[in-house]
Amino acid sequence: MGGACSRKQRQVNEDSPHRGFSQRYCKSGSFKWLTSSFANPSMNFLLRKGECPSLLDLCIKRISEDIDKYSTISMLPPDVSQQIFNELVYSRRLTNASLEFFRDSALQDLYLGDYAGVNDSWMDVISSQGLSLLSVDLSGSDVTDYGLTYLKDCKNLLGLNLNYCDHISDNGLRYISGLSNLNSLSFRRNNVISAQGMSSFSGLVNLVKLDLERCPGIHGGLVHLQGLTKLESLNLKWCNCITDADIKPLSDLANLKSLEISCSKVTDFGITFLKGLQKLALLNLEGCLVTSACFGSLAELPALSNLNLNRCNVSDIGCEKLSRLGNLETLNLGFTEITDACLAHLKGLTKLESLILDSCKVGDEGLVNLAGLRQMKCLELSDTEIGSNGLHHLSGLSSLEKINLSFTEVSDIGLRRLCGLSSLKSLNLDARQITDAGLAALTSLTGLTELDLFGARITDSGTNHLKNFKSLRSLEICGGGLTDAGVKNIKELSSLVFLNLSQNCNLTNKTLELISGLTGLISLNVSNSRITSAGLQHLKTLKNLRSLTLESCKVTANDIRKLQSTDLPNLVSFRPE
Repeated sequence: MGGACSRKQRQVNEDSPHRGFSQRYCKSGSFKWLTSSFANPSMNFLLRKGECPSLLDLCIKRISEDIDKYSTISMLPPDVSQQIFNELVYSRRLTNASLEFFRDSALQDLYLGDYAGVNDSWMDVISSQGLSLLSVDLSGSDVTDYGLTYLKDCKNLLGLNLNYCDHISDNGLRYISGLSNLNSLSFRRNNVISAQGMSSFSGLVNLVKLDLERCPGIHGGLVHLQGLTKLESLNLKWCNCITDADIKPLSDLANLKSLEISCSKVTDFGITFLKGLQKLALLNLEGCLVTSACFGSLAELPALSNLNLNRCNVSDIGCEKLSRLGNLETLNLGFTEITDACLAHLKGLTKLESLILDSCKVGDEGLVNLAGLRQMKCLELSDTEIGSNGLHHLSGLSSLEKINLSFTEVSDIGLRRLCGLSSLKSLNLDARQITDAGLAALTSLTGLTELDLFGARITDSGTNHLKNFKSLRSLEICGGGLTDAGVKNIKELSSLVFLNLSQNCNLTNKTLELISGLTGLISLNVSNSRITSAGLQHLKTLKNLRSLTLESCKVTANDIRKLQSTDLPNLVSFRPE
């Protein structure tokens, strides 16, 4: 199902082992990536039109810009120093030299994840915060085992993030074993940590959250977690060394609420060890070797509300026990072998809010079993055999906020059955058979904030219907049917944050002029068009822009760099690069 060359098949999985912008940026500007990449506390001068920053905000911004002109900022109170530090990190102005200004400043939170240049030489100033220091993010840094020795006196440290720190080994773990107040610890993608090294975790008795995603050498090490009775969240995704024997020690973690063991070697037998976890609410088994036979064990988890069986060996045989998982709110059965027959066992799961059936062999007849799931908010039907006839079974799901119908057989006529779903906010119609007529049938869905028409055959005429979607924040129209005339209607969508108009080869520099008023844009993609470097001048007003993609245009990386340096200070990712 689905075309071999479809965008969906080309997209990189979020759990890809490759890191960096180009991999996570699989959709030529992922809005999800853009919003999550700036989640750390920081100054935010991306003010709405007419808004005035506070005097404190202006002072912090000015001090940050002129930090090299000062000899000390020690007279400032800790909360102000903290804001200056955050702004320096956010604006990429923090250096080894300016870091010295913050020695003994009693800072509480140091978010330096993926910040260039962070190594052991920074650790002395970091540790000088002493008992005030509550959280440190050193992910992606060059800090080594030696650097961790500096943290021994930061006894009040609650959170420590050492993701992607390739120079930390079992020896380094010994230096954090005394930080008994830690409640959150993350060591994603560490190829060196071993089962023996995990013995250092046994003394972290207040640990609530532990992340060991992509640590391939920890088989046999989970026995050291048995005494961590406060542990609520354990992430072991992509630890393909984990087997059924590793799951047994987890059976005593009575407070465990979230367990992620996707892409491991755990089988149905390993799942039997989870039966006593009465508080377990989230279980991620994506890509594990489990079958429908595990449903019997899962039925004994009374708190289970979120279950991911994506890419597991689940089929219709044995799936009748799914009906016993009455507290499920989220269920992912994507890329399994289930058919309409399995959906019959979902009728009683009345608490279900999110159901993912991506690439399953389900069709119109199966949707009748979903008609009574009135709490449903998210429905993923991409790459299924669903057609227009089945959509009438969904017309009564008044709580539905998101539906994905990409690569299905749904036509323009079928979309009329969605016009009563007034709560709908996100709609994916990435399918070639969708045209202007289908878009016209949806004009009553005025609450839409995300509309994906990537492969749909939308023309300039069809864009007239977009004026009904004043709340749109994300829009993709990439079917090749747009010209500058159609963009005139898009320029009125003032709430847009993400705009993808790639593959429309007739768009010219006029398009950039037309959208220059969309000052809220964070991501813009107009690749494979007739845009040239001369048109870049129209982007100067887009001060919030963080991602710009103009591949296969007459624009060079140097052209974009010049624009970045003079007018687009927030631009962090661009193509060509």
